[in-house]
Amino acid sequence: MNSSSMTSTSLQKQSLFRIPMARSFMTVVFSTILLLVVCKVFAPSSVSWGALSGSLPFAAIIAVVGLGQLLVVQQGGFDLSLPGSVSLAVVVATHYPQQNDALLYQAVLIALGMALIAGFANGILVSFFRLNSIIATIGINALLYGAVFATSGGVPSITTNLLAEIAGGETFRVPNAVYFALAATVVVSFVLKKTLVGRRFEAIGASPPAGRAAGLRVRVHQMMAYVFAQLLYCMAGILIAGITREPTAFQGDTLLLPSVAVVVLGGTSLLGGRGFPISTVIAAFFLNQLSQFALSVGVPYSAQTIIQALALGFGIGVYSLRWRRNVRKTT
Repeated sequence: MNSSSMTSTSLQKQSLFRIPMARSFMTVVFSTILLLVVCKVFAPSSVSWGALSGSLPFAAIIAVVGLGQLLVVQQGGFDLSLPGSVSLAVVVATHYPQQNDALLYQAVLIALGMALIAGFANGILVSFFRLNSIIATIGINALLYGAVFATSGGVPSITTNLLAEIAGGETFRVPNAVYFALAATVVVSFVLKKTLVGRRFEAIGASPPAGRAAGLRVRVHQMMAYVFAQLLYCMAGILIAGITREPTAFQGDTLLLPSVAVVVLGGTSLLGGRGFPISTVIAAFFLNQLSQFALSVGVPYSAQTIIQALALGFGIGVYSLRWRRNVRKTT
């Protein structure tokens, strides 16, 4: 191999890593820094350590569900069963133990088992029966809410002291939920970016026909996206149960839109393909801090959904413009 071919190969490898980093990571980091500066100027209380330590657990929750939604979006789908999944994990983690610490581990195992069932149900309907992901996951979400009502009767229950200490406590003055979110980020990032399975997963998301032509198990990879997404939703629900102390039976209702928003703000295409877990997690902090800033300047809590929708539209607009420019340059 001559030097020119080696140079071109190295340049291709560099561009392969630099372009996505510049597109997603730098954009969301710059936006987050800019937001923090605006908060410091116009609402200093929103960036005090007390405010941050109180809001970081909820940013961690958004990050975890965002990672789950990311896996599904990478396969060109949407998981609308997230609200029911999170809510079911919450009620199982609170109602089954009935404040008995000894039963908490059983409750967690039951919640994980239900998450696996929901994940396989979603995955089979979408990947093997070829149902539209929106239709399939809405149906599963209705079933999950049926399980929520059957378990709780719609009545909240107090969590166990053990779960409150684990999920709602702090270590080195940092909320424990942040550590769980970081652990999930490390695992998802490592699998997607450093393993053969992850590279195949992203290749299938970018082009399922090409994956089939290469002999990859396209349907299995698509199905497992929904399975692992459900496990992350379950994790988020259990964390919510410990953070909130007396959560309602519908805690997952407010997480669907943020989960999609942080995926888009993180730079992942809604058409599938490459995903950016770290950028998604940073976007979760950005979106949560944006909500805190809005509350600090007097925006009513009822307007939070509008703010999240605007953030989603902003993300779609920014990356759509960049993708169009890239297409024009290549043509």
